[in-house]
Amino acid sequence: MHPYRTHTCGELRLAHAGQTARLAGWVHHRRDHGGVVFIDLRDHYGITQLVFHPDRPELLESAAHLSYESVISVTGQVVARTPDTINPRLATGEVELRVEEMVVLSRAKPLPFPVTDAAVHNEELRLRYRFLDLRREKMQRNIILRSQIIATMRAHLEAEGFHEFQTPILANSSPEGARDYLVPSRLHPGCFYALPQAPQQYKQLLMISGFDRYYQIAPCFRDEDARADRSPGEFYQLDLEMSFVTQEDIFGVVERLLIAVVEKHGTQRLASRSFPRFTYFEAMNTFGTDKPDIRFDLRLCDLKDALANSTCRIFTQGLASGMAIKAIRYPGGAAEPRSFFDNLQEWAQSQGLKGLAYIVFEADGPKGPLVKFLTADELDTIRRIAGATEGDVVFFAVGPWKTACNALGALRLILAERMNLRDPGVLAFCWVTDFPMYERDERTGKIVFSHNPFSMPQGGLEALNSKDPLEILAWQYDIVCNGIELSSGAIRNHDPETMYRAFEIGGYTRAEVDAHFGHMIRAFEYGAPPHGGIAPGVDRIVMLLAGEPNIREVIAFPKNQRAQDLLVGAPSPVYPEQLAELHIRIVDGPEGSQHV
Repeated sequence: MHPYRTHTCGELRLAHAGQTARLAGWVHHRRDHGGVVFIDLRDHYGITQLVFHPDRPELLESAAHLSYESVISVTGQVVARTPDTINPRLATGEVELRVEEMVVLSRAKPLPFPVTDAAVHNEELRLRYRFLDLRREKMQRNIILRSQIIATMRAHLEAEGFHEFQTPILANSSPEGARDYLVPSRLHPGCFYALPQAPQQYKQLLMISGFDRYYQIAPCFRDEDARADRSPGEFYQLDLEMSFVTQEDIFGVVERLLIAVVEKHGTQRLASRSFPRFTYFEAMNTFGTDKPDIRFDLRLCDLKDALANSTCRIFTQGLASGMAIKAIRYPGGAAEPRSFFDNLQEWAQSQGLKGLAYIVFEADGPKGPLVKFLTADELDTIRRIAGATEGDVVFFAVGPWKTACNALGALRLILAERMNLRDPGVLAFCWVTDFPMYERDERTGKIVFSHNPFSMPQGGLEALNSKDPLEILAWQYDIVCNGIELSSGAIRNHDPETMYRAFEIGGYTRAEVDAHFGHMIRAFEYGAPPHGGIAPGVDRIVMLLAGEPNIREVIAFPKNQRAQDLLVGAPSPVYPEQLAELHIRIVDGPEGSQHV
């Protein structure tokens, strides 16, 4: 007989009754019923009830004092339960193991929190004792789901002709994108590697090397702050790149992949097997965001033309300074208490607006602070454009176009929550396309890249030379689900002169491009195929399919909000001799802070 187990704790059934079995696992729960001790023994596969009878007093005494989460191995006879004691909630609920021998393999100390709880709310404790947190049923289920989803991704892409390649972890620092994690070089004093923010340049080089379809479950590293759908420090993405493709080819691959993953592993239903598409400007003007949640149909409308001749000061001043006038209808909002509208004023200021004007359309006529400043025709026009009916409220945002859109986009989500429109049982995918190639930096006023600098501008070199940079669109696209951006992608710039010109408009000299991206230019000069790709976030996909609100619930060993691993104590100081090997020293900064 095996020294630890002959069966798992999820394996025994009525057919095993009368057999001798050996199980091993963790003490999940213990009950003392008048001289008979019951223990629920748990392993990765399930739970089996153990019974300790008084005819073995030493064994009974030992079982009665076992601490929760101690690891034991037990041997005994599989016994059928009586009909009144069957537990239908357990796969093993028709049997129990009458214990004849027990070996305590590891005794557990008192627990910092009960592993049997369905929810543990102290996140710091959970992360510090992550090995205990991961024993909980929900966490086991989430991490296994993650493994299964990745396996499905690999199988699906291999069937579509993709091959998995690994790209370097120690790479070069790049000036674009988020903040790098730098790794000092021992052999090259004063020089640093960077952990890759993404395998962007390497996967393009693979296409130039003649490989046709690449993928990788790629670790990526970015020194950025945490949020609910983004883990600080590191994350995994399904990195894809294809040669001789258009945007349509990439959309087809991604849609087939996501549908396959959802239908195999998701409990939700797809809103549509055909993913709707919105240009960047359509998404912003319609939903107030380039990450729209399209499970519900609240939409923004534009009142700039309709109110062009208004005498209402809030509108005339806004129009005179080039502001946008956006509005959104709140169906049934007239039933809200006055405090709701008052609280929104402070909220609106946090969104960059001076305030949030509104009109309440009631049976005896429109009400609200603006009504006395608007004509009857203007009120009718607003009602018609917004689609308002009796009992509705129309909110207005007056401000810079992007600010007004973003504010009402955020309000749209607030209203959807109050109306219970965000159905957790639905996954609504969509594409957002045609992003601007450049934008104006609000702080410096300079023209900067608004998205991926390696993207091909629509119209190529001619567009870069002849058009206003702020009017140039790029072959860039995002895949979004339920308001969460799963990935950005693009058709790549593969022409040296087009790349030089694109970076020149973005503020880089030819020498700077050669210094940072000379390897890319050199590769383009030896025959580069048109190519493009995308990289959906694995963590975010698993989070959606698991129905979890926070990405840390689907990562085995996540960082906390401050990018710390509380389990192992990272980051941590290192020995002076290690710093000396790397030609680094720590110096005191202002107020006693330390700097490299």
